[in-house]
Amino acid sequence: MPKPTLTCFGGVGTVTGANFLLETYREGGEVGKRVLIDCGLFQGFVEAEKNNKSQFEYDPTKIDYLFITHSHIDHIGRIPDIVSAGFSGIIYSTEETREIAEWMLRDLIRIAKGDVEAIHKIMSLWKTLPYRSPKDFEDFTIELLDAGHILGSSMYFLTFPSGRKLLFTGDLGHYPSPIEKKAEVVSDASYILMDSVYGDRNHQESVARDEQFKKIIEDVIERKSTLLIPVFSLERTQVMLFELDKLFETKGLKKIPVFLDSPLAINITDIYRRVLGKGREDFDFDRLKETAQVRDSVEIASVNGPKIILAGSGMSTAGRIVHHEERYLPDPNATLLFVGYQAVGTLGRLIQDGIKEVLINDKNIKIKAKVLTISGFSAHAGSDELVEFVSHSAKILKKVFITMGEIKSSIFLAQRLKDELGVSSVIPERGKKYELDL
Repeated sequence: MPKPTLTCFGGVGTVTGANFLLETYREGGEVGKRVLIDCGLFQGFVEAEKNNKSQFEYDPTKIDYLFITHSHIDHIGRIPDIVSAGFSGIIYSTEETREIAEWMLRDLIRIAKGDVEAIHKIMSLWKTLPYRSPKDFEDFTIELLDAGHILGSSMYFLTFPSGRKLLFTGDLGHYPSPIEKKAEVVSDASYILMDSVYGDRNHQESVARDEQFKKIIEDVIERKSTLLIPVFSLERTQVMLFELDKLFETKGLKKIPVFLDSPLAINITDIYRRVLGKGREDFDFDRLKETAQVRDSVEIASVNGPKIILAGSGMSTAGRIVHHEERYLPDPNATLLFVGYQAVGTLGRLIQDGIKEVLINDKNIKIKAKVLTISGFSAHAGSDELVEFVSHSAKILKKVFITMGEIKSSIFLAQRLKDELGVSSVIPERGKKYELDL
């Protein structure tokens, strides 16, 4: 019988655009199941927009299932496109991922001025699976495991009739996290397809991270200045609120105005409050103001004294943060703090890399504000964590497919896996089929 094949159509040579095709075969070479894992937008690099507008390199009408690992846009952002192109199979994810994804996709379609009716079609195709409850898909069974990345994030663990197993990690989470659990251990995978966002580096230790964050806010208070924090509406916003609440309530910092300036982030934070059962206490504090309306956002500039503005997008590619950057980047008394990954080619990455002038809203904006980065808040596993994760299956692993990372990160991780674990890995080529001995 022909062996299953894996083809990567995104997430290769870049962090974004996750899109992987698994095909199984029957006797005589007939295709059994065609399964996509994630269908995300490309972000940041020069060809990103071109890739997002291009036709799919496979026939969407012949895809049986679409498995979604989590609800970040680089994993779900092209779902409207594939449904529009004729996909009518079943979309699967956890319940939390489905709920958050609906908000994320509504926002995406609104920004693109697309067809809002498309959401109804998408959600009608979407079913949910609980963690750790194997489901039979005829050619294999699937079990969802907690990836520890964001609320609802999951790894897809496929078991074939041979007993061999294939694991799609999605994005593995960084631990310890103030919100998420540690990714579940997998010790019997024959193949792993994994991310490598931080394949070449580790994160700042949490104690040092928290102290740095505290000092930055103390400096803002002392100088009566403005702190801008570009945040992803999903996960990073909630972590920032959690950490700010901790600093104000238990570390004795003077309470200053904090503005959550993102309608999407406000809605998703309400989901976190409800699902995690924490109520408002861990994502709220006395001087937090949620500015859902545009008029409230505009009025933030009139607030005198020290203040903190949390706004999307996390890479400064769009959203309200761009308007705040236009206003405050020329101010030497202001601070811009990056707390998340900045993809190559994004405005955030350009600023982070030290550029002195940027184009915002067709205006040349000189950067005089203080620009800082804290890496320890990342929701992505660091290099040591990635190696440790693979180590549990090292004795039986046939191959690791290293994806969803800049090429230097992927190469570095591949070398570590070989040197430290003796594990064979490949950095896949886009569009190339790889045969799996499953």
